[in-house]
Amino acid sequence: MNLLENQVAVVTGAGRGIGRAIALKFAAAGADVVCVSRTAVNAEKAASEVKGLGRRAWAVTVDVADATAVSAAAERILIEAGRVDILVNNAGITRDGLLMRMSEADWDAVMNTNLKGAFSFTKAFARAFLKQRYGRIINISSVIGLIGNAGQANYAASKAALIGFTQSCAKELGSRGITANAIAPGFIETDMTAVLDEKARTTLVEQIPLKALGQPEDIAEAALYLAGPGGRYVTGQVLTVDGGMVM
Repeated sequence: MNLLENQVAVVTGAGRGIGRAIALKFAAAGADVVCVSRTAVNAEKAASEVKGLGRRAWAVTVDVADATAVSAAAERILIEAGRVDILVNNAGITRDGLLMRMSEADWDAVMNTNLKGAFSFTKAFARAFLKQRYGRIINISSVIGLIGNAGQANYAASKAALIGFTQSCAKELGSRGITANAIAPGFIETDMTAVLDEKARTTLVEQIPLKALGQPEDIAEAALYLAGPGGRYVTGQVLTVDGGMVM
């Protein structure tokens, strides 16, 4: 069933992991997809995969931490795609370290990508959403934004702030038919978890009632629900997809 037929979705961080899974899930559901990545190779690869599913796709290379570049990219997207219906702010980085040793540069890098990037893209498309009286904003937060984590003060702060930003957007834009929601993934099999050794993985799994790490497709399914007709009356919410880890 083409739940997203005739819609255009913008997915940041679409080059790999969760972002790639969301881009492909949306394409399979009938959407045309703008694949945003910081690296041209990743953006092009994701766009090629979307086209392989029979949908239109655009590869956009931009560092979401650069507000000026984001604004210019959004203008080009609206011209080339004609419209945008769904925005998924997924791009994110980690720069882990204990608080006492964390540099200002590592703090700023994480905040600028994970939080400012979502702000910049949402602001860039808000006017178009308001004009068409329709839009779906989905921000990818994290369970770490709900419970914190030692050695990730910057990441936890950015993901917690993203939830507050989401709720503010929901209240500010809701009267025009625009929803804004967050997804808080638990520990998902991505490049970020691939570096863990077996002992660390076992420790993680023991914290999860379902006794397994999640897959990027699990987050993509949640995003499809929020972007599709089933999410019409859902806004300002945090959908936690974590195997029961946070409850």
